[in-house]
Amino acid sequence: MKFKGFWPVSVLIVKFVLNEALNKMKDLMKWAFIFIFFVANLVKAQDNKELQQMADADQQSRIAPDINWIILNEQDSIRRVRVDEFFEKGEIRTAKDYLNAGIIFQHGNDTIASQKAVNCFGKAIELDSTLNRWWCAAAVDRDLMRRGEPQIYGTQFIKNKMTNEKWKRYTIDTTKISDKERKYYSVETLAQQREKERLMNSKSISSLAGEKSIDEVVELIKSEFEKGSQSEYNVTESAINSLGYVLMNDNRDKEALQIFKLNTVLYPDQFNTYDSYGECLLKLNHTKQGLKAYRKSLELNPDNENARKILGEFENTK
Repeated sequence: MKFKGFWPVSVLIVKFVLNEALNKMKDLMKWAFIFIFFVANLVKAQDNKELQQMADADQQSRIAPDINWIILNEQDSIRRVRVDEFFEKGEIRTAKDYLNAGIIFQHGNDTIASQKAVNCFGKAIELDSTLNRWWCAAAVDRDLMRRGEPQIYGTQFIKNKMTNEKWKRYTIDTTKISDKERKYYSVETLAQQREKERLMNSKSISSLAGEKSIDEVVELIKSEFEKGSQSEYNVTESAINSLGYVLMNDNRDKEALQIFKLNTVLYPDQFNTYDSYGECLLKLNHTKQGLKAYRKSLELNPDNENARKILGEFENTK
């Protein structure tokens, strides 16, 4: 009788233990699945490093002083073949991957490559809208050019015998999209494009660094600035800033300082003029004035991380 009374209790205990073990196993399996899913997505989300290196090489090869186009075209072709292999293997996954693939395809020599570039840039923006949308607009214009059709955004400029060796905006159909959409894609408005074309054909003030005295250069810049859109030289804020760095890189720091200071006078609302002015002042050990210039730059543009970094470094050395 004792045995009969004991048996049901033991069964219940075993059943309880088995149920607890089964529940724990279910929990473990659930967490294991979540972990595997997380790891899989983490791996999936990683950018293709080789593709990034290829895109960087593509861009670097185009800023060399003397480009051998025969060699470069061959390198471009090899890169495009490799990108096609990535697609076949499913190794183009992230927004950055599609962006880099587009950068490489855009330098193809036919409409197949240019259409691939359009598709890649479009997919990149679809996955990450914070990426530079200009790439997509430029790819669309370039694809239209290769098809013998007018561009629609206005990103492409040409220079050849047909244009008398002057820069000219490639034929554009201005009715397809608005300036609002151009701005969305970080493209200049139609009016800005016309000014861009004028500046591209203007004389460079940087060439004057070795031809005239610094006082003569300063006076010329002032005179050209007063002419506005009728100026013969490019005296935009960026052009003047570039001249300052040409002088500074040539160890003509005091002359560079005059140029940077002039830039702050002509373009007082541009944060970068004060940033460069501050850099030159610090190089000449005018610390107090230099930091003041950096503070002004940061005031004009609170997102200027360079100014924030410089000011922070000097604050920490006190």
